[in-house]
Amino acid sequence: MNPNALSPQTPSGAPMERRDFIVSTYKHLGVAMLAFVVLSAVLMASGFSNTTAKMLMASGNKFIWLGVMGAFMLVGWLASHLADNAENPQTQLMGLGIYVLAEGLIFAPMFGIAQLVAPGAIGAAGFITLLLVGALTWTAFSTKTDFSFLGGILKVGGLVALGTIIAGAIFGFKLGIWFSGIMVLFAGACVLYDTSRIIHDYPADRPAGAALHLFASIALMLWYVLRILISLATNDD
Repeated sequence: MNPNALSPQTPSGAPMERRDFIVSTYKHLGVAMLAFVVLSAVLMASGFSNTTAKMLMASGNKFIWLGVMGAFMLVGWLASHLADNAENPQTQLMGLGIYVLAEGLIFAPMFGIAQLVAPGAIGAAGFITLLLVGALTWTAFSTKTDFSFLGGILKVGGLVALGTIIAGAIFGFKLGIWFSGIMVLFAGACVLYDTSRIIHDYPADRPAGAALHLFASIALMLWYVLRILISLATNDD
């Protein structure tokens, strides 16, 4: 048993270091989410989201999204490396900030598409995502289950999902609403895994790194919840 783990059965005797780490992690997460909302609002108000959405839809180039995804993965790797491995807290925060900025930019065209075809979908997707994340967080904190066993499953699932997305872009087949539904479940498992690690064994001097990983899982869920709502709205038309 990890002596530094926060057990749901013995909260009063849990190490203060772990408690302080959890509080700090969720403070970082809250600031990251607020920064993402503000950045996204600015990009939508400025017209950047609509412009990028129209450019992507008009180009018809199936490799553009692959390029965007590749750049995002590279930036995400750099940001995660900074937040997870740097000894300096300011450098860790820089990694988290870079990742939030990257997420804001990659979400911009998706929000632009939603503005064009389903204006109410953004708020609804945010609300649904918060409900799901809240339920999963409560599950992780209120049960004795250690969800670290999901790590290997998620790595394999992530590679399969990435391969499917790349194949869809190259060969031109659409990933339907069923794929988005599976990815919402995948993101939910990521939230459980990340939350479990925060509770039990994530290094207590890396709150920015823990917040980054949890923020990434929440953003992934938001992306595919929004895709589902956009698909439902366009099918209704």
